[in-house]
Amino acid sequence: MSEEKSSDSKPSEPEKAVETTRVAHGNPVTSVVSRMSLTQLTLIVLVGVFVWQWLDAHNRINQLQEVVAQRLSEVAGSNQANQTLLAQSQEQVRDLGGKLSLLENRFAETQAQRAVLDALFQDLSSNRDVGVLADVEQVLLVADQQLQLSTNIKAALIAMQNADSRLQRLDRPGLGELRKRIGRDIERLRALPDVDLPALSKQLEGIIVAVDKLPLAQEVRPPNNAKAPAATSAEGNVWQRFWHELWLELRKLIRIEDTHQKELPLLSPEQSFFMRENVKLRLLTAKLALMTHDQSGFRRELNTVQSWVSHYCDTTARDTQAVLEGVQRLLAAAISIDVPDISPTLDAVRNYRTAQERSAK
Repeated sequence: MSEEKSSDSKPSEPEKAVETTRVAHGNPVTSVVSRMSLTQLTLIVLVGVFVWQWLDAHNRINQLQEVVAQRLSEVAGSNQANQTLLAQSQEQVRDLGGKLSLLENRFAETQAQRAVLDALFQDLSSNRDVGVLADVEQVLLVADQQLQLSTNIKAALIAMQNADSRLQRLDRPGLGELRKRIGRDIERLRALPDVDLPALSKQLEGIIVAVDKLPLAQEVRPPNNAKAPAATSAEGNVWQRFWHELWLELRKLIRIEDTHQKELPLLSPEQSFFMRENVKLRLLTAKLALMTHDQSGFRRELNTVQSWVSHYCDTTARDTQAVLEGVQRLLAAAISIDVPDISPTLDAVRNYRTAQERSAK
C-alpha cells in the first residue's frame, strides 16, 4: 500500500518529459517571453517610441512644408507688388529729381531777383522816408495855419495826431525826438479851454433869423383900454346917431402916448429894411470874429447890435427881449484862447527831412 501511494505521488521521468513538452508546445508566447531578456524588451520599446516620434515628426514636417509653401507664395506676391511699387517709386524719384533741378534753377534766379529787389527796396525806403516826412511837414503846416489864422483847435489837434500816427507807422529810430515834440504840442492843445463854437454860432444864426421879425418902435400901438361906448338908444333920431359916431371916430384919430424916449426914431420902409440888414451884417461880422477867436471884435459888434435893437425896435415885445437876452449871453461868453506855437516842431521836421534827402543823394 505504501508503495502504491508513493508511486502515485511521484510521476516517473518519462511523464515529466512529456509534460514539459506539452507545456512548451501548448503556449508559444509564454515561451518566447520567457526566452527574451529585459534588455531586449527595452530595445523593442525604444524602437517603438522612435518609430512613433519619426512618424509624428514626419507629419509635422509635412505641415510645416505646406505653411512654408503658402508663405512663400504670399511673399512672392508681395515681392511682385513691391517690385511694381519700387518701379513706380523710381520713376517718381526721377521726376522729382528733374523737378528739383528745375526748382534749384528757379531758386537761383529768385535769389538774384531778390538781391535786385533788396537794392531797389533800400532806395525806395529812403525815398519813402523822405516822402512821409514831407507829408508830415505839410500836415504840421496846415495845423499851424489853423491855429494862427482861425484858432481852430480841433482841426489842428486832428492834423497833429495824423502826423504822429504817420511817424509811428514809419518806425525809424531817429524819429523819436520828433514824436516827442509833436506829443508835447498835442498835450498843450488838449489842455486849452474848450470853446463851444458850434453852439455860439447857432445862437448867432438864431438871432440873425429873428431880426426880420422884430417890431419897430414906430409901429407900436397902445392897447385899446377905452371902454366901448354905450349903444345908441333906438329912440334917437338919425342926426343924433350920426354926430355920436363921428365923435367916436375923431377920438380914435388923436392919441397921446409917453414912449419914455427923448426922440422917437422914425424910419421909412426903405430905411427900416437897411436897418435890419445892417444889424444882420453886424451879427455876421461877430460870427466871423467868433471863428477867429477875436474877443474884442466879437464884443464890439454885439454891443453895436444891442444898441441898434434897443433904439429902433420895440423893447416891450417878446421877440425883441429874446434877441437882447441872446446878445447879452453872447457878450458874457469868453472866446479868446492863447494858442501854442508849434513852429519849432515844424522847423525840426523840415530840418530832419532835409538831412534825409542829403543822405539819400
